[in-house]
Amino acid sequence: MADTQTNVINISKIPGLDKLWSETKGDSQICVAILDGPVNQSHPCFDGAKLTRVQSMISETASTRLMSSHGTHITSIIFGQPSSEVRGIASACRGLIVPVFSDARRGSLSQLDLARAINQAVEQGAHVINISGGQLVQATEADPMLAKAVKFCNDNGVLIVAAAGNDGCQCLHVPAALPSVLAVGAMNAQGLPFDFSNWGETYQTQGILAPGKNIQGAESGGGTALKSGTSFATPIISGIVALLLSVQMQRGEKPDPQAVRKALLKSALPCQPETIPEKHRCLAGRLNIPGAYALITQGGQTVVFEEKLATLPSEANPLNQNESGVFPLLSSETNDLIEQPAPHPSAVGVQAAAVATTSESSPPTTLTLTSENTMTDMPSNAVALSVTPSNIQPSGNCGCAGGQVAPSVQPSYPNQSLIYAIGTLGYDFGTEARRDTFKQLMPLVRSDNLEPILPETTSLPNGVFAIPPNPYDARQMRNYLENNLSESKSLIWTLNLELTPIYAIEPQGSFAFQVYELLREFLAGQILDASEAEYIERISIPGISTGRTVRLFSGQVVPIIEVTNTRGMYGWKVNNLIESVLAAVVSNENLRQNDERILKIRYSLENFLQRIYYDLRNLGQTSQERALNYSATNAFQYASGLINVLRDQRRPRTGTNTPQAETMQLDSIELEKSPFCRMDSDCWDIKLKFFDPENNERAKKVLRYTVDVSDIMPVTLGEPKIWDVAY
Repeated sequence: MADTQTNVINISKIPGLDKLWSETKGDSQICVAILDGPVNQSHPCFDGAKLTRVQSMISETASTRLMSSHGTHITSIIFGQPSSEVRGIASACRGLIVPVFSDARRGSLSQLDLARAINQAVEQGAHVINISGGQLVQATEADPMLAKAVKFCNDNGVLIVAAAGNDGCQCLHVPAALPSVLAVGAMNAQGLPFDFSNWGETYQTQGILAPGKNIQGAESGGGTALKSGTSFATPIISGIVALLLSVQMQRGEKPDPQAVRKALLKSALPCQPETIPEKHRCLAGRLNIPGAYALITQGGQTVVFEEKLATLPSEANPLNQNESGVFPLLSSETNDLIEQPAPHPSAVGVQAAAVATTSESSPPTTLTLTSENTMTDMPSNAVALSVTPSNIQPSGNCGCAGGQVAPSVQPSYPNQSLIYAIGTLGYDFGTEARRDTFKQLMPLVRSDNLEPILPETTSLPNGVFAIPPNPYDARQMRNYLENNLSESKSLIWTLNLELTPIYAIEPQGSFAFQVYELLREFLAGQILDASEAEYIERISIPGISTGRTVRLFSGQVVPIIEVTNTRGMYGWKVNNLIESVLAAVVSNENLRQNDERILKIRYSLENFLQRIYYDLRNLGQTSQERALNYSATNAFQYASGLINVLRDQRRPRTGTNTPQAETMQLDSIELEKSPFCRMDSDCWDIKLKFFDPENNERAKKVLRYTVDVSDIMPVTLGEPKIWDVAY
């Protein structure tokens, strides 16, 4: 929400910030990732800032449009240099720019794609991740991949700071409402929450209020602008977190973002009943920098430091206008498209999601605000949004855009760009024209078996007739590609989790032909009956994330991974994989097929694989995910260690032996960074715990083996290790 009020919040006068600045302006080892629109890093306020753009699904450069304006403003609040017109809160810290919102497209960021970006930020070394956006939800529901990404942050000591949302209701946004996230609401200079700032129940324990009105920041096209909303309160908290982490570094301590989160929440100042009866609208309380500092540095009592925020008179026209000086708005009363003078995009974009119930093709309705304590249907600076399921939108001045982006230059493939994913194979046409091209090229097929009708065929058996080709029929596509493999390049091959495409597969290099041939074989195996020996249930794809994307026929945009070799590409049926592993175990261990341990290994292997496929399914993006997925394709490593877990062991307080094979079951699967690794490698220990459900006196068994994921094709190191742990 761009603001036209006469007062400007002076961020430097936030109580306690000046004293904190006297100790640190930030440490260059502390990294804050900005997941937002493209950022104009050439803005003068960033001269000297330590900013690095991360290759993401959004490859466009910053413009003067909505998302770039949003991203540039957010970034400047944290990283604006002290000598510039926008003084950032943690100007000496390091910044990662991870564009997730696009100027080039209308639509919204999917939760799945937000999960990708979060994983990228963690892999690149972020301590704090700022997300000034979210999706309105009925409860704390989230896409499983987004929930995993948030947990991944917490497990790796990374704090997500996210906007609470601008819907003006007792409601929640994700990711702000997910566990371990720090949600941020907006308050005015008097410390009162704005009517537009959300106050859902979850926020009462994990949300904090920060200044959110008339926040000055950099404009992507140059100059500065004033904006209001939870979007712009969020980077204030992210900057404070970065400073407190820098203080920990200066004290010789390991930076602990979750400890800083707890300190901010514990020290937060409550609202007084006489000023606001509905105290729950204050979330856990208001930002209290001295109190949080005391808890971080002294472990002492919370310090209360009350002082109203200082304000500065605004300039005659502090807000840069867009080129036309007008913005299209939707009137909530008439739904007519009207034009009104608009200083800059509204900061209440996400709140439109609360009331918009139409599809993308129909005009949405909006509910926006005009002042800090009132809500109306039609302010002069609102931007209307359409809403689609599972979409993240900025909590700031506009709705997220979405659409195809131009291919980017291929990167030099650091470890973080590697992908090793498990799923099923699919194909897509991208456009109606491409689909119709296949319709024209594919031959007529027989009605009885869908086999192509050869040109020389003059007649068909009784009851059999010719039917038109259907390119969506995988059986027909298999037959067509068998004789026209070069047409494989005209398809968009996808790797899917269940029915959701997560990557587009693009064979490249000298072995592209062999990769296309293997993809066709995978497709042929997937369409067989599950009882057939050649049936393929899962495939694994090792590749390199290119940073490029492609739009599918459905409109979904997915990232492209390059596959340059067939090495590491596997297709299998779970039962066949298990049988092949058991055959190797029988041979190596001199066991019989009906040995009790073999029967138990079969059960345990199936449980292990199903856990990875369903309970632990992932994007194959982070180092841990690649190691986990490789452990499923290299199931022999699991089985060779499991055989030792199932050795006979004496039953407690008896004189008899009992085979653990009768009772031991898989309890948990954990991954942790391996302390022993080759130089320049990325090694992870996979630790599997087994327990005896029939005997709680028996110690748990731990099976551990190490996977190196530093290359496109992961590899195991050494032999599995086994030991007992206390129950």
